[in-house]
Amino acid sequence: MKIAMLARNPNLYSHRRLAEAAEARGHSLDILNTTRCTVHIASHKPEVYYDGEPCIGYDAVIPRIGASVTNYGLAILRQFEMRGCWPLNESVAIGRSRDKLRSMQIFAKHGLGLPLTAYANDPKKAEEIIRAVKGPPVVIKLLEGTQGIGVVLADSMSSAKSVIEAFRGANVNILVQEFIKEAGGTDIRALVIGGKVVAAMKRTGAADDFRSNLHRGGSAQLIKITPEERSTAVRAAKRMGLNVCGVDMLRSNHGPVIMEVNSSPGLEGIEAATGKDIAGQIIEFIEKSAKIGATKTKGAG
Repeated sequence: MKIAMLARNPNLYSHRRLAEAAEARGHSLDILNTTRCTVHIASHKPEVYYDGEPCIGYDAVIPRIGASVTNYGLAILRQFEMRGCWPLNESVAIGRSRDKLRSMQIFAKHGLGLPLTAYANDPKKAEEIIRAVKGPPVVIKLLEGTQGIGVVLADSMSSAKSVIEAFRGANVNILVQEFIKEAGGTDIRALVIGGKVVAAMKRTGAADDFRSNLHRGGSAQLIKITPEERSTAVRAAKRMGLNVCGVDMLRSNHGPVIMEVNSSPGLEGIEAATGKDIAGQIIEFIEKSAKIGATKTKGAG
């Protein structure tokens, strides 16, 4: 099988592991820098070029699109899809998961556990949305933030209003969520592949940080999740339409609540914490699932 990976940094642990796992199972995998791909659009002949050469003969594509190039990366992925190349995660599903507000709306519609969340455009509504999520304290998040960047804990009405007004004054879109105090600075990352939770870890934030992201100095350890947590992770992946994702949850007094679904989950922390070959399981899933032209959305939407 010939596999393409859309990724900007071939040296990242996750990308190296996927390449190694593919090669160990007898496949060839090319890492294509997303920003060096171009699309040539012509009737009945969608083409993708890499450094001026046509990208042909690929059976599957693994999108590892960085948040800073989401729109461009999804355009490239759609072009692969329109050529009939099978994507590990489809462009529509990735776009859905990258929009925090849209994700929350979808989860709410289908009854999945969520922290109270509010959204408003007018900074004059700051106090209203703070009270709507039973704050302060509240967590304020950039809609486009990743890896804990753009996430602020405001513990008073005045500080929360100041942060909201500052973000909106800079024309930055934000969500305001209730602070789940009982989570104690920890969250759960459940790794879903093909509708099943294959690994889970508990992440604990650094001593002076309420965020538990490993990129921000947090630590991870193996954890046994509850049937409700497992079900929540599987349902979240299904509602996003993602074959592979990391579902981040908090343990609240009223059950698991979803914080985010990551369509390009890092593998280093969860492989280290669980001792499992997650990269190998992803390649195995591609072997079983990749079929030419089997993309559900055909790059639409």
